Amino acid sequence: MRVRVATTALGITAALLAVPACSTDTTGTAPSARTGKPADDALNAAPLSSAALETRLLDESDLGSGYLRKPERPAQHDDVTVVSCPALSELGGDATTDGTLTFPRKAKTAFTYGGSSSEISEELYSDSASKLSAGIDRIFDAMTGCPTYQVVAGGTPIDMASQKLPTPRGLGDEQWSQLLTFSAAGRSTVVKQTAIRDGSLLLIVSGSPALVDRHLDKALAKALAKATAAN
Repeated sequence: MRVRVATTALGITAALLAVPACSTDTTGTAPSARTGKPADDALNAAPLSSAALETRLLDESDLGSGYLRKPERPAQHDDVTVVSCPALSELGGDATTDGTLTFPRKAKTAFTYGGSSSEISEELYSDSASKLSAGIDRIFDAMTGCPTYQVVAGGTPIDMASQKLPTPRGLGDEQWSQLLTFSAAGRSTVVKQTAIRDGSLLLIVSGSPALVDRHLDKALAKALAKATAAN
């Protein structure tokens, strides 16, 4: 069975993130695993609704010429199984190839660029700072903890390689970043994924490394702009 890695890589990345992300008891002040800053929920704004998050996503006017929004596909329920990475397997969850993190308040969008296979996607989540921090930290640690492993999506094996990357400094309260290489049917695709938590907001930008680097600052600025204006 042939698989078009270039068009499925972002979906598989989302599937790996589609695991239980809620933390256990986080009462009080929990230190951040990445920066040592306290994730004190009392000091952060109340979580935003999904509708509010939708207005903070990038659109074509933000990105510039050459970008086309990808239509949202109907939900697919292909089984996704992780092989040779116990840390990821132990996270569990009913991952699907169009999955997202399981925080209830969320919004997402995706674009293709220049009529090529280059893509960029953006996801926004809102919850208490401690839940966002614990959830995304646990998942990124699992994904980068196995240098190589295999994902079987809908019966198709995809070889994976993961690499932790330096995080962007000066953005948000916490940052995570990784490089994923998907290989199947003799083709490989590289996807960069960077996550930034700022208070009760979590931003994840994924896609072609050059596109992620180009638009990350812009995505965070738009996600936070209305909150800043309100203050």
